[in-house]
Amino acid sequence: MRLDQRGDSAHSGVMTGHQDDFSHLDRAGRAAADIARNPRLTVNIVVGAGILLAWLLLAAMAIRGAEVGGSAPGDPLLRGLPQLPLPDFLERFFALCLSPTPLDANIGLRALALILMWFLMAIAAMLPSAAPMIRTYCEIADTARIKGEPVVHPLVLVAGYLCVWLAASMLFSALTLSVHAFSASGEIYDPVLGIAGALALLVAGLYQFSGLKEACLKKCRNPFSILFSNWSAKAIRIFRLGVAQGIWCLGCCWALMLVMFAVGVMNIFWMALIGLFTLIEKQTTGRLPTRLAGAILLVWAAALLVVSL
Repeated sequence: MRLDQRGDSAHSGVMTGHQDDFSHLDRAGRAAADIARNPRLTVNIVVGAGILLAWLLLAAMAIRGAEVGGSAPGDPLLRGLPQLPLPDFLERFFALCLSPTPLDANIGLRALALILMWFLMAIAAMLPSAAPMIRTYCEIADTARIKGEPVVHPLVLVAGYLCVWLAASMLFSALTLSVHAFSASGEIYDPVLGIAGALALLVAGLYQFSGLKEACLKKCRNPFSILFSNWSAKAIRIFRLGVAQGIWCLGCCWALMLVMFAVGVMNIFWMALIGLFTLIEKQTTGRLPTRLAGAILLVWAAALLVVSL
């Protein structure tokens, strides 16, 4: 497929004709039609709303966790925030996620709640770092659409990307249940939780220096060549392309997500910091941020291990 360098200004010259004449519609109808024919606008709205909703739910959950006696860093500040009334199903969801009780009669429901919680964390912290990849696809798709070629909607790519993080959320959920099953209590200073956190930091720190981490970063930093060379007008292939991009992203970030086991799974401040660092790491070309973070994590792991033993 040959692509030119025309931007959005070329859309007006192509989007003429009877099928694109929405003047007979009311204002709401014209707005809906404009969104429907503009994949970039649609994906920006959906992805942005998804990230915002994920952060709002996680913030509400973090506040609830602080109110029930949490001792994680930042909890005193969270307890000072106003408590908002929430639907009963959200309160039940928060209780299942925040309960320190190990395996019990509600293990199935709790597992599902933890999967959803980790998935919300992935959307909130990792999806923003995938924005350049999504934007690149939208630019290629817009150019193809201008030339009259068939285009698969960008949300298909996003769906494939998120499926990878949903699968990863299942693994993180199982790991959460396993750690809590062996801990004597749900407190952050429990020795078992401290050792598990130290091991998580050790793995995350060592992974920052690995060749696999560097290879995954290279893929994430240069999405254009991958998207362009694998371009297709078939939805299933674009979905698989999204899965592939999700795997590369998971390869970059899975170890950093383990840091949450050391700081408290619902520590929203560290979640935001990890998301910000991931975004910076994928946008820079040097190795300094990655290596520096690895060194900090290794020192932190050693200190936490000494305190926990």
